Amino acid sequence: MKNFERVFLLMVFLMSVTGIFAQVMKSDHWSHDELLVRAQHLRELAAHGDGSASETLEKYPHHYTMLAFRDKSGGGELHENFADFFTILDGHATLITGGELVDAKTTAPGELRGSSVKGGAQQELKAGDEVHIPAGMAHQMLLRQGETLTYFVVKVEEKR
Repeated sequence: MKNFERVFLLMVFLMSVTGIFAQVMKSDHWSHDELLVRAQHLRELAAHGDGSASETLEKYPHHYTMLAFRDKSGGGELHENFADFFTILDGHATLITGGELVDAKTTAPGELRGSSVKGGAQQELKAGDEVHIPAGMAHQMLLRQGETLTYFVVKVEEKR
């Protein structure tokens, strides 16, 4: 039994040490103004595309950060494995959450898109607002003609 305990303790020690060194730890910081300046090129991409553009800022083992801009309403979305946390940096939009995704199609593993969200709750978003959308919840951003929205996103992996 003593050998088992020694081996077990050695394994725990090795797993904790290798886990610490297996990932390079760092922190990231972006000011509000830096993000808005960085979003200028997203504005240009959105104007030449479907009205929205985003970029991944950093990737981590179980989450990643993004910067997003839109100048048109989007379709419905549902992320099966990722929760969304939004910080609204600039602009105004209506967010629909819950309900069901209309005309849902899988666009990537765990990612569904649809034409809209039916039966969800509406919330008005403005600069400074924080939003959490759990994995598996349908959602859609609606913008009025001429409005824009710039937002910082943290996508966190959730196992369901």
